Amino acid sequence: MKEKTFVDDLDQSIYDFRYDEDENDMLDRGITPQIINEIADEKGDPDWMRAFRLRSLELYYKQNMPVWGPSIEGLDMDKIVTYIRPKTRMRNDWEDVPDDIKNTFEKLGIPQAERESLAGVGAQYDSEIVYHNLKDSVAKQGVIYSDLETAMKDEFYNKMIQEHFMKLVPPTDHKFAALHGAVWSGGSFVYVPRGVHVDIPLQSYFRLNAEGAGQFEHTLIIVEDDAYLHFIEGCSAPKYYAASLHAGCVELFVGKRATLRYSTIENWSKNMYNLNTKRALVDDGGKIEWVSGSFGSHVSYLYPTSVLNGEGARSEFTGITFSGAGQDLDTGAKVIHNAPNTSSYMNTRSISKGGGGNTFRSEVRVTAKAKGSKSSVSCASLMLDSESRSDTIPAMDIRTKDADIGHEAKIGRISDDAVFYLMSRGMSEEEAKALIVSGFADNVGKELPMEYAIEMNNLIRLEMTGSIG
Repeated sequence: MKEKTFVDDLDQSIYDFRYDEDENDMLDRGITPQIINEIADEKGDPDWMRAFRLRSLELYYKQNMPVWGPSIEGLDMDKIVTYIRPKTRMRNDWEDVPDDIKNTFEKLGIPQAERESLAGVGAQYDSEIVYHNLKDSVAKQGVIYSDLETAMKDEFYNKMIQEHFMKLVPPTDHKFAALHGAVWSGGSFVYVPRGVHVDIPLQSYFRLNAEGAGQFEHTLIIVEDDAYLHFIEGCSAPKYYAASLHAGCVELFVGKRATLRYSTIENWSKNMYNLNTKRALVDDGGKIEWVSGSFGSHVSYLYPTSVLNGEGARSEFTGITFSGAGQDLDTGAKVIHNAPNTSSYMNTRSISKGGGGNTFRSEVRVTAKAKGSKSSVSCASLMLDSESRSDTIPAMDIRTKDADIGHEAKIGRISDDAVFYLMSRGMSEEEAKALIVSGFADNVGKELPMEYAIEMNNLIRLEMTGSIG
């Protein structure tokens, strides 16, 4: 296959297929106590979870819509379906999954990824997990990888989930955290025992098929002391004209001297409002590694947060964002240094074209007890035409003099001199521009897990049709 040398918006065609939904499988649109109780009934929630949902709904009513980021006026919550009944019960054998669902994930390459390079796979279709599997060799190490509802009904793990569920991201945090607490459905529960190293990744994939619906999965991962895990999440949806909503939640608990690498590819369609919340709590000597790729949605609010709560805890955030026509992606990261000798590093790249907008928003907070802490933030943005926009909004709150904090930001366009130099070496103008952009994204893009998402690889290598500028 000849490598393409032009840059265009991300080609969504691999994701833009859908199957008809039965309206009878959907609860009423909007958000009411009746709908919340119906969700609890459908899922067989324990009493504590039903009460949690209803308290969250009360908080949702009381809180205002966010107004500080890109406009979300086009999102009408009265028109969003918050729960869709599953077409099938959750399966552990891929061959038992219904054909339309199986065909969806086959097209996205999920079973192939499982066979080739993953320790376990979970697949969510609309509101529910439809498939879950974990390799025996990993299960024998005591690792638990399950859909959250199944784990919540287990005698042992129910207590663990109740102790951790929405403790890092409480419903009081913001309006869409409260919404999530009320209507959440699906998601993953991962538990890695003390000292266990899971050498090959686990993966969950979330597919929203229905039009005008929301997806509210909850991911809860607990990695105990001296353990290691790499967890991958991917998301996609077909294109519709009606607005859709993704308001998931990720809570990560990293034990002493443990390491969790959490990689996400979010490639929603351009009718999606992606209002996702992710947070990690890191204990003494532990490390959280975020790898984030944001390539889709109409509007995104996405700021993975690391709370470094133990001495010597570390955080690394590596991100890349691509926005094209009709997209306004407000992304970044936050870190809270709350113990001595903690360290954090953010390294991001963003590319915008066709009038797309990128905003990098970061926050570094160093409390008075975080003496000896270090933080470095590096963000670079590249605009491929005069219509696009890129902004950087850093915030730093430093409460101790004994800290080393740095921030670097670069925003610019492709240099005419660099293009001229490469053309003088025999390249065409288009090839020269594509090479420059490829080099710009490479140090971030190479960190992304791309083996299961062909189109992500096409983006990072800029193998896309169209033109620059």
